[in-house]
Amino acid sequence: MGILLSALPILAAAQNTGLFSMESRQDGRAWEAVGRLELADTAFCTGSLITPEIVLTAAHCLYDEMGRLLGPDEIQFLAGWRNGRAAAYRRVRRAVAHPNYVFDAEPSSDRVFYDIALIELQHPVRNTTIIPFTTGIRPPVGESVGVVSYAHNRSEAPSMQDTCEVMSVQNNLVVMSCSVDFGSSGSPVFSFSEGGPQIVSVVSSKAKSGDMPVSLGAPLEDQIETIRALMDQGAGFAEGSAFRPFRAEKDARKDTGAKFVRP
Repeated sequence: MGILLSALPILAAAQNTGLFSMESRQDGRAWEAVGRLELADTAFCTGSLITPEIVLTAAHCLYDEMGRLLGPDEIQFLAGWRNGRAAAYRRVRRAVAHPNYVFDAEPSSDRVFYDIALIELQHPVRNTTIIPFTTGIRPPVGESVGVVSYAHNRSEAPSMQDTCEVMSVQNNLVVMSCSVDFGSSGSPVFSFSEGGPQIVSVVSSKAKSGDMPVSLGAPLEDQIETIRALMDQGAGFAEGSAFRPFRAEKDARKDTGAKFVRP
């Protein structure tokens, strides 16, 4: 598909065709493990519970616009956030990105591949209506997938798009026709092929393939296990700070010619 060579920035007003806003509790009942991540009271991303105490999201969500790593006290998870209320509110104990993720790196397939982070909550979410999702391997080309996300123009309720398609599966990323926008970073990409919804990718950024807007997802194979292993060693705490995500120096950037816009 040549997505990396032809990807160009696109405006924030991406097409939202096929999106269903789950504004009522009934509409979103099965999706309340997806929530809004409040970031330093100035921005937000989307995250999803994969265990009662672990939220899966994108690594770049752990940084502010200046590249400063946010502290745990600056992040809050609002499970099932809808019209000013959440099904559960949780503060954060620690947050750890994939060790190979570099915030200041130039856009590339590697940057998408490692754009995965796990957030450990201060207290687990134990609620019979909030069921964590299982995770699985990347979906094949042509498979229909769904994305549940928040975005800058639909920030008060989650939206579902369950009719987008996997357009290409490359070594380090999944290219999809799903509609994403600013705030959708970290959104879970669901496969429905095994019966129930299963997270198979995490939204990293949006781009263009030719004239067509596309979304780029990070596959999950081994990524979650790598981060969990670091967490088991103390990553994210003061004594494990060497494992925490870091900011690269400017001379460490790689020029790939690719241009992505992170949602």
